[in-house]
Amino acid sequence: MEAKEIIARRVAQELKEGYVVNLGIGLPTMVPRFLQKGINITLQSENGFLGLGPLEGEPMPGVVNAGGVPCGLVPGAAMFDSATSFALIRGGHVDVTVLGGLQVDEEGSLANWMVPGKMVPGMGGAMDLVSGARKVIVAMEHCTKEGETRILERCNLPLTAKSRVSMVVTELAVFSISHGEFILLETAPGVSVKVVRERTGARFVVPENVGRMALGIA
Repeated sequence: MEAKEIIARRVAQELKEGYVVNLGIGLPTMVPRFLQKGINITLQSENGFLGLGPLEGEPMPGVVNAGGVPCGLVPGAAMFDSATSFALIRGGHVDVTVLGGLQVDEEGSLANWMVPGKMVPGMGGAMDLVSGARKVIVAMEHCTKEGETRILERCNLPLTAKSRVSMVVTELAVFSISHGEFILLETAPGVSVKVVRERTGARFVVPENVGRMALGIA
């Protein structure tokens, strides 16, 4: 199973019936396909939608997600202006946001919007989402393609938000950040705590009983 699928499967287990959820571009958009059968969530997009769904048939003009990708709408979907969309986000009405990350640190700070010296389109709604959502899940591969850890003692890239991440899910492990502690909750099948330590730059607490990721369809 590829790393991105492992991550998406595990994140799907955090989404419960009735949640309003914002999914970042890229890997997070894979999460809905692994939801437990019968679980209904409402997908919010910061460009002005509640009720995004899979694209079926020909794209509808102007109906795109926050990444500019054509999408569908479920029955009962609503469309509104950007001011209303961000009022929902900033008002704490989004239960969970799932974002990709470049770096997370042991304080729960996130860097995910730029690498100095590289051209970027801008932060988009990430800063508002990380600050406004009730739960923030970062879904990312544990290390870069060069083998450098993305989980650090302190982020060294420009921050999206400070001390706002609730959970980090990688293909190796699941961490929570609670009361200032970075805690190892689970390891992936076949992955030891030792391997997680070797590939993690942040200090973290290892409970007496570390769980094992369940990767069946959530």
